[in-house]
Amino acid sequence: MTAVIGGAIGGVAGGVAGGVTGGTAGRIAANRERQRELYGAPLGDRVRALTAALRVSQARLAKALGLSPAMLSQLASARRVKIGDPAVLARLLLLDQRCRALPERPGARAVEALLAEVAAARWHWSGGAPSPGPGRPLRRVAPRTPSAADALRTVAEPARLAAAAAALGTAFPELAEVLRQAAARPRAAGRPGPGSRRRGGVSSTPPPGTSR
Repeated sequence: MTAVIGGAIGGVAGGVAGGVTGGTAGRIAANRERQRELYGAPLGDRVRALTAALRVSQARLAKALGLSPAMLSQLASARRVKIGDPAVLARLLLLDQRCRALPERPGARAVEALLAEVAAARWHWSGGAPSPGPGRPLRRVAPRTPSAADALRTVAEPARLAAAAAALGTAFPELAEVLRQAAARPRAAGRPGPGSRRRGGVSSTPPPGTSR
């Protein structure tokens, strides 16, 4: 009788454990597919590709991106789906882009220089017409510094960026705004934007041949 009861208890425990394991595996698989929709590939694949190409640890990669090792581990294992900080996403995309231009086996000095460059990158809101009040976008401070929207345009089509913005709009409005800016077609050089209208009798875009 004891053996029968023990066997029954063991069977129930095994079934519960199996159900929990199966539920976790299903959730992880769903999270990976969600990451594929948002970022073009599961973040674990991107992280492994970067650590292999640069021959660095995941902790070293996390430091360059501006994340804690624990947070990057959660993202890479799909226990967490979304990158909440637009600057981190932009650094990840920039590093991915730069890695493609590296030789097959880059030297340690070149790798450290690249990681230091990515870690030092500072991203600013850009694109779109200025709007009144605290919602006014910020212009880039340093010349020739790519924005987060610029980096996003190099890895995804406008339609995918717009779809990602719609999906993230409620939970992560700041990230969705960057995605919307990236999805919009960049304004042609020399073409005045909506902010060039006269304000208080002074044009924000001087006519040709004149100076402020």
